[in-house]
Amino acid sequence: MIIMAIDSSGLVASVAILRFTDKSEMLAEYTINYKKTHSQTLVPMLDEVKRMLDFDLKEVDAIAVAAGPGSFTGLRIGSATAKGLGFVLDKPIISVPTVDALAYNLCETNKLVCPIMDARRNQVYTGLYTFEKQNMIVVTEQCVVMIDEIAAKINQLGKEVVFLGDGVPVFAEKISELIKVPYSFAPAHMSRQRAGALGVLAYEYYKAGKIQTAAEHKPNYLRESQAERELAEKNAKKQFEEQE
Repeated sequence: MIIMAIDSSGLVASVAILRFTDKSEMLAEYTINYKKTHSQTLVPMLDEVKRMLDFDLKEVDAIAVAAGPGSFTGLRIGSATAKGLGFVLDKPIISVPTVDALAYNLCETNKLVCPIMDARRNQVYTGLYTFEKQNMIVVTEQCVVMIDEIAAKINQLGKEVVFLGDGVPVFAEKISELIKVPYSFAPAHMSRQRAGALGVLAYEYYKAGKIQTAAEHKPNYLRESQAERELAEKNAKKQFEEQE
């Protein structure tokens, strides 16, 4: 089985192609963390991987995509790319929660894993995970919370924790103030989204029958966009003024 994996949910754009047999292998992974929009990078990255492998996209059995949460624009680009490929190739989509896939970078660690993605307004997209060998156990499902809320949960669990994600440099000082258990930060090569990790986790989803058609797939934003929040606030203010 061959899975193409796509992650454009955060600052990083990443694509990978993985083959799963009795001996699973990652054929290619292309990851870039640079100040360009994913609309500029994602399709050229896929084209380059395809060219380097001399790979026919018709060989793909399923398309995995980071389904959210994350950057609203990034999620839309990733989902649109996955849906387009799904429709053209007539292949299923495997929607993988972004935070779960990020945690899977640290598969087999004996520590508590806490991915944190900067969600602005002192909030993070986060979750808590442990591993039993390659089996990931979701302790706290992905959510959007204030940084002090997830810190309190970690302190309550009382287990050594490792943080990763683009929220680390943003909240590192806050973490040092709030966390009362031993903690560390993942090294650079494991600290951001990687399509390879997403693709391996997607295979577990596939075996469990967690697949969608291209028409069924949509991102999971976890919360309203800033534009939607501002519109709701504007409408609420207008309604209040009209009632006075």
